[in-house]
Amino acid sequence: MRVIAKKILTEFWEKFSDSEDHLKSWYREAKRATWKNPYDIKGEYPKASILKSGRVIFNICGNKYRLVIKINYLRQWVFIRFIGTHGDYDKIDVDKV
Repeated sequence: MRVIAKKILTEFWEKFSDSEDHLKSWYREAKRATWKNPYDIKGEYPKASILKSGRVIFNICGNKYRLVIKINYLRQWVFIRFIGTHGDYDKIDVDKV
């Protein structure tokens, strides 16, 4: 997968250093992945939430943080749409970020 907007992740882990190892690990795994559909993601990340429009929510640091991505399975692109605290996540419309 081609992960677009890694800068969002790096800016976040600079602010919340406890997330750095988790986000780096997720990034490496996503880059190596060849997800063809949501079932491929659920196979690797059973706790990931699959939403409409190709969006997926990952729990980071034991659900302390939330990562929202949008996937284009055909082109193998992952777009980072949001990373934030659980409280910040509760304030967004996940289908529109």
